[in-house]
Amino acid sequence: MAIFHEVWEAPVNTQAPSSATLGADLRALRKARGLTLSEIAARLGRSVGWLSQVERDMSEPSISDLRQIAGCLGVPMSMLFAHAAAPADEQGYVVRSVARRPMGSGEEGLIEELLSPDLTDDFEMVHSTFAPRSRMQTPANRPTQEVGYMLSGRLELTIGGRQFSVGPGDSFRIRHEPYQWANPHDEPAVAVWVIAPPVY
Repeated sequence: MAIFHEVWEAPVNTQAPSSATLGADLRALRKARGLTLSEIAARLGRSVGWLSQVERDMSEPSISDLRQIAGCLGVPMSMLFAHAAAPADEQGYVVRSVARRPMGSGEEGLIEELLSPDLTDDFEMVHSTFAPRSRMQTPANRPTQEVGYMLSGRLELTIGGRQFSVGPGDSFRIRHEPYQWANPHDEPAVAVWVIAPPVY
């Protein structure tokens, strides 16, 4: 019991958050969803102390643990695996194009990559590529504010029941309202997406 107390009371690192660590992202995702350590630990059937150590990168969860954590946080398993190592002097500052973290399965024809160094900010930036002739199957409605900027191609958007067609140089905003996208064209569409708070 004394050992547990000593670990639990250990001070959290107050320096700039280290980039691309599993623990930092889990903590950011949990807080963005308004969940406490106790709530997640109860869902997992694990102790608060163990979860705290995972969030501080002092304990490494198993594959089964990660699957359960991903389910609690509503993120794909792939998001918790793809931590590309960055040079120490670039961590938390620079994301190289070859080291972007892929997110999601791409089943609907959407491939997303994280442009932010990690998920410890109040927002996230995502590079989204929409395959030709792809479409979002089910409208989304999430408690976020989002802005997209089109780099290439065209997207057909439905936002709050209104329809828009956007192309290179156009931008759009979604504020906690139902939306759906489609790329009925023969060329891929590419956009940079800013989402607050982070959802991945």
